Parts: sequence; structure tokens; C-alpha cells
Amino acid sequence: MLAAAAILVIAAVAVFVTSRQRPVLVLSDAETGRVYAELPLKEGESFSVTFRHSVNKSDVTEIYQRRGQEIWLTGCVYYDFGAGVAEVLEPSWKLETGDHGEMIISNIEMKMNDLTYIVGTVYDHILDIGGEKIILNELCGRNTKVSFSVR
Repeated sequence: MLAAAAILVIAAVAVFVTSRQRPVLVLSDAETGRVYAELPLKEGESFSVTFRHSVNKSDVTEIYQRRGQEIWLTGCVYYDFGAGVAEVLEPSWKLETGDHGEMIISNIEMKMNDLTYIVGTVYDHILDIGGEKIILNELCGRNTKVSFSVR
């Protein structure tokens, strides 16, 4: 009887620990560490952040992928040239034009040691993860420095 109870306790602890170790994308305040969200993100899965560029006033979407505990920038979609958007491509990058005139850069392969966005005060930042769109000013508040990490 005591052995059976011990096995149940060990099994319950194992389930708890395993469920807590599932990989998540963590959005937190870059200054205070306050966690805004923990979102499931499996190995190799991608997410994107879309925002209106402050200088050229067109939408930009940056595409990232989880690789282990790291976040990699893999692509970018934008609609206009201007300060702050890629005008010169690295030799390995691929540029295509989309059906709606957008410029799509793929194969970027840039490890992001510190992925942080300042949530827009005029326009918003929208996180797209697992088909769900999350409006960052509603989640974190405007002008918040939001840090992205994998845990």
C-alpha cells in the first residue's frame, strides 16, 4: 500500500515537471522582467511580428524560428524602401515579389541574441504565433519594451 502511494506521488511529480518544461515563447518586460505571456512554441516552429515602420509608414513583418533555446530571424516582408529596411541583401538571402507587391526576403538566418520590440505608440505590433494574432499593446501596453525569449 505504501509502495503504491509512493509510486503515485512520483508519477504525479513527473507529470508536473514534464508539463512545466514544455518549450514556450516568453514575452516579458525588458526592464522589470514581468512576464506578459508564455506561448507554446515547438522546435522549428515560426512566429512573426508585424508593425508599421515609423519612417516609411508601410507594414513590415519579421519572421522568426525557434531553434533550441534560440530565436532566429529567417525572413522579412515589407512594402516600401526607406531607412531601416534592407536595401542591400547578403549573398545567401533570397528576394521575391509577392502577389500584392510586397518584397519577401527569405533565408536570412540571423541569430537574435536579444529580440526586443518597443510596442508602438501610434501603430501597433501584432504577434502571429500558431495562427493566433496577439495585439501587443493590448497585452503589454503602449511604449513597453517587450523581450522575446524561449524557455
